[in-house]
Amino acid sequence: MNRKIVCVVLVTLFLALCVSAEAQQSNKISRIGFLSSIREASAYVDAFQQGLKELGYVEGKNISIEYRYAEGKLDRLPELAAGLVKLKVDVLVVTSRFAASAAKQATTTIPIVVAVTGDAVETGLVDSLAHPGGNVTGLSVFAAEVTGKRLELLKEAFPKISRVAVLGDPTSPSYQLAWQQLKAAAKPLAVQLQPLDVTLANPDFKGVFDAATKGRADAFLTLSPAIVGFYRKEIVTLVAKSRLPAIYYNGRFVEDGGLMSYGPNLADSFKRAAVFVDKILKGAKPADLPVEQPTKFEFVINLKTAKQIGLTIPPTVLAQADRVIK
Repeated sequence: MNRKIVCVVLVTLFLALCVSAEAQQSNKISRIGFLSSIREASAYVDAFQQGLKELGYVEGKNISIEYRYAEGKLDRLPELAAGLVKLKVDVLVVTSRFAASAAKQATTTIPIVVAVTGDAVETGLVDSLAHPGGNVTGLSVFAAEVTGKRLELLKEAFPKISRVAVLGDPTSPSYQLAWQQLKAAAKPLAVQLQPLDVTLANPDFKGVFDAATKGRADAFLTLSPAIVGFYRKEIVTLVAKSRLPAIYYNGRFVEDGGLMSYGPNLADSFKRAAVFVDKILKGAKPADLPVEQPTKFEFVINLKTAKQIGLTIPPTVLAQADRVIK
């Protein structure tokens, strides 16, 4: 056979193989595992899905997502994480430090993207924010300095308050830093703080709220350990019964009937998680992707709740709100 013809045949075969490989690559469906300690609000899952969509991912076409929820039962997380690993997902997306820890124990090779967690360094999920190391990266929504801002907003809205009950878990890795920030903010505001300690081992919310009443607290503030999130609706109900003003650390509390919140925009965090997934699916390693800290914060007010418990939000405070629920 003529050498020229042989060359043409080889080049044709090579191009055909390349086209076939590209076609196979483009037809590949990447599998994403989604693991959460609780059933996330649909708005946050929608934000994650929207983030993927904007990056060109369509479920059923080039991605599939396996959702697993522990429904607040933390002891189920290791089993659920192991199940997702057995499915050989390409990347795991988790939404709490508990889910992240379970996923990290289940695999050291599958990339893990944390959509929502507290201090990722203090909890041992990553070596550092800039250089995560290992197979975990994502977003840390912990920002201690925001705790002081919550107290300032509470005092601005209700200038007469002088004793604020603070609900938190002293065993939480980020508790002490947040508490120190809160104490620093309380001094110039002439506000006394009354700690209300709850833990996963002893979630006695009625007991601590009775203690707040005996201590004559005239307002409530929540720190952000996981336990407070797990019992969100119960806490909102107990605060409403007290008819006292309260400020929480994210908008989910206000959506469930809480009065005010100030903290990271969780929908934005879920959407940003999609960016990490995209980078990993395109070949990036979690160890090389710095953990992001929150850049968007939102102040949410529920005017319906204010009316129900007989409180008035000053116009100057309402003007600062990013979202008002009527």
